[in-house]
Amino acid sequence: MNSKMNALSNASARHLRSGERRESRWTKYKKSKYLFLMLIPLFVYYAIFEYGPLYGIQIAFKDYMIRDGIWNSPWVGVKHFDYMFNASPDFYKILKNTVIISFYHIIFGFPAPILLALIFNELRVELFKRVSQIISYLPHFLSWVVLGGLLITILSPTTGAVNAVLGWLGIEPIYFLGDPNYFRFTLILSSIWKEIGWGTIIYLAAMTGIDPHLYEAAKMDGAGRWKQTTHITLPSIMSVIAILFIFKTGQILNAGFDQIFNLYNPAVYSVADILDTYVYRVGLMQLQYSFTTAVGLFKNVIAFSLVLFTNYMVKKLGQEGIL
Repeated sequence: MNSKMNALSNASARHLRSGERRESRWTKYKKSKYLFLMLIPLFVYYAIFEYGPLYGIQIAFKDYMIRDGIWNSPWVGVKHFDYMFNASPDFYKILKNTVIISFYHIIFGFPAPILLALIFNELRVELFKRVSQIISYLPHFLSWVVLGGLLITILSPTTGAVNAVLGWLGIEPIYFLGDPNYFRFTLILSSIWKEIGWGTIIYLAAMTGIDPHLYEAAKMDGAGRWKQTTHITLPSIMSVIAILFIFKTGQILNAGFDQIFNLYNPAVYSVADILDTYVYRVGLMQLQYSFTTAVGLFKNVIAFSLVLFTNYMVKKLGQEGIL
């Protein structure tokens, strides 16, 4: 009898506690109602511009005709995917170019802002530090239309400043944007130059959160700048590096449409044509909407899978992921 009474009392206590939690949670929601109202524009934005367009994915499984619209265009199943993987003469070459360029971006472009942020963090003259940061940020705010014209002028084999310097050194002029052997090198280097300063912002913000007492203790133990960087600074921002690396791998099939479109030409199509430029040329110029939608869907599925895989591996290595 006593055991039954104890069980009932325990159940009643749990019920009361759960009711208190519900009431407390509802009270918190009620007090924050205006904050939730502020989220409505964000939900509307995502509903209209992010989730609404997903309706168009079905174009990849139809023979889309503009006059018939999406709804009335005939279904063809995986016809366009079959053509993409088995019959398209250019798909695998373009996929290879995309992966290679993206791989170069990760290998050389991803560590560059980290190294620059570490250098900025070591600067002790505040004015010089701020001026250097501003100069490194500036290219980010220029579009690739502007920078493309600037690079074409500077790298011109006949009138460009770079080839003029090479001429003084006794080196033959190099057509950086027209020679397949140099185009990818020029592409990656110019991309790093444009984005390296802007990429340091997050890392510098993470470094400001490091406890300065750690550096003081390291100095007392005789650690120099290099050891402080490798044993304190880098481990302290490793979680930020891991998260940004996850996002970077998700963009592995986005090799930079704006940049390549403004710099490439038919002479370097063999090494510069990527999925995005291919979709633009075939989809918009040749009006093959269904096929290029299938290519875009394939690209997004691969990107999503890479994000999940990288997130899993990052967690296995002891860092926090995004999921």
